[in-house]
Amino acid sequence: MKVGLIQLCASDDPAANLHETCRLIREAAKAGAQLVLTPEVTNCVLASREHQMGVLQIQKDDQTLHCLREEAHALGIWLLIGSLALKTGDLDGRFANRSFLIDPIGKIVAHYDKIHMFDVQLSATEQYRESKGYRPGDQAVLAKTPFGKIGLTVCYDLRFPHLYRDLAQAGAGIITVPSAFSPVTGAAHWDVLLRARAIETGCFILAPAQTGTHKARDGKPRKTYGHSLVVAPWGEVLYDAGTEVGTGIVELDLDQIRDARQRVPSLSHDRDYTRPL
Repeated sequence: MKVGLIQLCASDDPAANLHETCRLIREAAKAGAQLVLTPEVTNCVLASREHQMGVLQIQKDDQTLHCLREEAHALGIWLLIGSLALKTGDLDGRFANRSFLIDPIGKIVAHYDKIHMFDVQLSATEQYRESKGYRPGDQAVLAKTPFGKIGLTVCYDLRFPHLYRDLAQAGAGIITVPSAFSPVTGAAHWDVLLRARAIETGCFILAPAQTGTHKARDGKPRKTYGHSLVVAPWGEVLYDAGTEVGTGIVELDLDQIRDARQRVPSLSHDRDYTRPL
């Protein structure tokens, strides 16, 4: 199968981001991609809660979701919308960071709310408190497709290997990791964590990413690492997008999933043990 990874530098303007996203999706479909993937927060990258309240929508009203569903149908492709920032109606006003898998007739086959929140202090001047603006999900998600079962994750989930093991043991052969990774943690950890998740699970890891400096009318502009990756089940990096906006096409040999798991069948070697006190 052929997959297309979209690397974006989304701004805080959902309409402008939609235009660029559609252009790149069409480019990937024209190149033969059967499954196209966009990054985390495809619709809007920003730090201002006030601005988010003004431009984000609830799921049924979200124009990005509506238009991308139509795009998948028009192109006859499977589409993983890495995630959309959406209003939820929660009493505390927090948003959802929600990933969607769309089939070739434009139907939402599965959706996943990011479970693990990026609450970190990277330096004296750089900190993130994702849980202040977003409410975490609590359900792991596996979707059936003609390419096999696909497990859905988002960005910071990458640091929680038990989630990936659970998805693989439930039948996933492909796991998606759409992201907007910090340049600091990206340079240190992105490549090695994605390769580790692939090796541990015997899965293809598909990780479309945001890149560059993101324009923002309100608040400090955010920077992201880029380097969208495709990693094979044995741990080889099949594609690295670097830091430019664009589309990458990669052909996957799905037999490699079976081959890797036969060589090292660690998914079937779990043993119960007593945890340390």
